[in-house]
Amino acid sequence: MTTSSQPNAPLQRWYQGVPRYAWLVLFIATLGWLFDAMDQNLFNLVRQRSVIDLIGSHVPASELDATAKIVGGQITAIFLIGWAIGGFIFGMLGDRLGRSRTMIITILIYAAFTGLSGLVQTPLQYAICRFLTALGVGGEFAAGAALVAEVWPERSRPMALGMLQALSAVGNMMAAAITYVLASYSWRWAFAVGALPALLVVWIRAYVREPEKWTAAREAAKSGVGASEIGSIAALFRDPVLRRNTFAGVLLATAGVGGIWGVGFFLPDLVGSVLKPLVAGMPKAVGDMMLQQWRSQAFFIQNIGAFLGMFSYALLAVRFGRKPALLFFLILAWAAVEGTFWGVHDLNSARVWSFVLGFCALAPFSAYCVYFPELYPTRLRATGVGFNYNCARLLAAGAPMALGSLAAHFAVPGDETAGLRKAAAIVACIYVVGLVGLIFAPETKGKPLPE
Repeated sequence: MTTSSQPNAPLQRWYQGVPRYAWLVLFIATLGWLFDAMDQNLFNLVRQRSVIDLIGSHVPASELDATAKIVGGQITAIFLIGWAIGGFIFGMLGDRLGRSRTMIITILIYAAFTGLSGLVQTPLQYAICRFLTALGVGGEFAAGAALVAEVWPERSRPMALGMLQALSAVGNMMAAAITYVLASYSWRWAFAVGALPALLVVWIRAYVREPEKWTAAREAAKSGVGASEIGSIAALFRDPVLRRNTFAGVLLATAGVGGIWGVGFFLPDLVGSVLKPLVAGMPKAVGDMMLQQWRSQAFFIQNIGAFLGMFSYALLAVRFGRKPALLFFLILAWAAVEGTFWGVHDLNSARVWSFVLGFCALAPFSAYCVYFPELYPTRLRATGVGFNYNCARLLAAGAPMALGSLAAHFAVPGDETAGLRKAAAIVACIYVVGLVGLIFAPETKGKPLPE
């Protein structure tokens, strides 16, 4: 079966005339990334509650909230480092072993260690489980994006990849729904549910084969054509064009990853702190349940906005180009982060700003899915996508640590939100890095995938 463009492709909408197998691949790859996103954000939603539970018996009550922010930021940073390492390793393996094989391995890893996160007893054990979860999380995206890019027709590829990324917001919403339903139970049960995506592996093994483009590149490598370059990080820097693309990609991804993981995904913590006075005087179990449900509501709304924002990027990228659309959303993302962390003061404002934050700050992630595969030839596609995305995670790992430390530094007695708001305003400046990356980034609109 071939997925090349047809002569009448310009007369068709992006979803018309697409082979049935291409839809199957998109659906399965989307599920892999969707469940990946779900497992990532189960932690974000129970971070404050779980860390307080783990350190509560060792920290004075007056210092508990500030200490929990620091520890939560440290564990988040460790997760990002593991995410980066997993991306490097499995990005290369995606080019060497194949896209579907790599997806199977990474899904098993992130599902297993998400489940084990529910059994931890200390912050150290928690950090280790989140690090190991992140190894799988970091590797799955590059394999799935490369698989979809190589199977779908050229004319439909940007929208298919935009759909892949946009639907990750559904995984985030699933995390919110799980933590909302389980709010009256221990946070540990949320992680138990996070182990279920491992069942997807059975489907991948049965129905997904390696793309023809990858198979052809492997056969060429066996005959000595580009054998030393397939899956090689060093090869990303030998060619001046690939070196420029990689430099630009890393900067673009650092802005988005640092902005959302360093600030945006601390929205549940902000909501919990803002609304905490509303549960004062209630039994602790009841108050904790209500705060968890409010955090989950805000995060759910955030990801309704995220779905629309990521899909909007794909539409704008097809119409105006990858770079103009990304410039537009990087500026919006910075404004939305600043507005959210200064504008949330009650439940209603939390709901409004959650949507705005999701729409603006997660839209750039659609660019990484649509744009990055277009920067690299087949033999280096998963390696390049993985390197950009995961080098950014490594560089951005300092953002959540900085947020936690700055929040504690700027803390005001009697106002748990003051330090977090000021810290968020500072860390959000990481979006400037993305604007620098755009200077070096090439425009790929209307161009075929490089071979």
